[in-house]
Amino acid sequence: MTRLHMLAVLAALAALAAAPAAAQRGGLPLPPMPDEAFEVRTAEANIRVVVAARELANPWSLVWLPDGSVLITENRGRLRLMRNGELLPEPVPGVPAVRTGFLSGLFDIKLHPDFASNGFVYLSYSKPVGDNDAALAVARGVFDGSALTEAEDIFVADDGTASVSRMLFGPDGKLYVSGYGSSGEASQEPGLLGGKILRLNDDGSVPDDNPFVGRAGYRPEVFTLGHRSPESLMIHEPTGQIWQGEMGPNGGDEINILVPGGNYGWPLVSLGRSYDGPYQPDKFHREGMIDPVVSWIPSISTTGATFYTGDPFPAWQGNLFVGGVRYGEIAGTGQLQRIVFNENMEELRRESLLADFRRRIREVRQGPDGLLYVLTDHADGVLLRIEPAD
Repeated sequence: MTRLHMLAVLAALAALAAAPAAAQRGGLPLPPMPDEAFEVRTAEANIRVVVAARELANPWSLVWLPDGSVLITENRGRLRLMRNGELLPEPVPGVPAVRTGFLSGLFDIKLHPDFASNGFVYLSYSKPVGDNDAALAVARGVFDGSALTEAEDIFVADDGTASVSRMLFGPDGKLYVSGYGSSGEASQEPGLLGGKILRLNDDGSVPDDNPFVGRAGYRPEVFTLGHRSPESLMIHEPTGQIWQGEMGPNGGDEINILVPGGNYGWPLVSLGRSYDGPYQPDKFHREGMIDPVVSWIPSISTTGATFYTGDPFPAWQGNLFVGGVRYGEIAGTGQLQRIVFNENMEELRRESLLADFRRRIREVRQGPDGLLYVLTDHADGVLLRIEPAD
């Protein structure tokens, strides 16, 4: 830890006693984010952490536009625009109505691969149904530089699936959408969408070559099944493989490599324990089910993830960065983890970053400049930029 970093941490801790109400879920008040950038010595790079934007209300995901502007989703149902390094005060109009609440809200944002010509922006969100219910939906609209126009749903779950979702345009041009399956009741049921990764055409229709098309009892949208809480989807660029991360229960977070029609085990297989302590379930492996390539005991409550391919940090190239909102079920222990693999994509080591902030890390993305950007999931959330200190 550098002297500048130490002073920043000491100042934050000194201010803690005067901090108002708690700013995190179920824990002590958080130390304030430092006003000045500060340096941190990590295992293989010296970094500078900069607060690039403040006053974000539980931000969830972000995407860069061709002109360098950034669109950021807030879980509470707003879309924000950051232009020329400044967060505009008013939200972007045109976002569909969103049901907000526990595990509900506005989630991921993605640009169409041909955004430069069609302007299509995709949002995954909880669509209000009736007075109190919601359905997982994917909306597509056109971003005109200041507003989302012509927004319409291209996919709406019709089986009660409503919570947390990530999206990804794969190398094949198809849209991959995750469905939440925490309870496990839906994850192994092929006729339901929860606990699955779905594969769609860019208009929301079902591709003819999906693995279960035409198979009795299976939803044709399903690409993989047996997931608990899918919180990340990313491409491993050298291979074109789609990797996926999900939260386990009390432990048992995992990273998987997706294969068409694969079954990843939940709730029949897990390295996690129930919140009362016993393993949930008591099986770590079953024939015909695919094991994770990375797992966590205890859990870090994995969230967004990305492979690093940029030039500013040569030592990090090929590393996987994974966000977490809490470690071992303890509030105020969010972090960013860096995972190093060998040439066979077998884990060698991992490093914890940003733990001093004690923030819930919701998303990590590599920007067009090759730097890493991190969103913290709080009512006073921020966008952090990680850059070389030298």
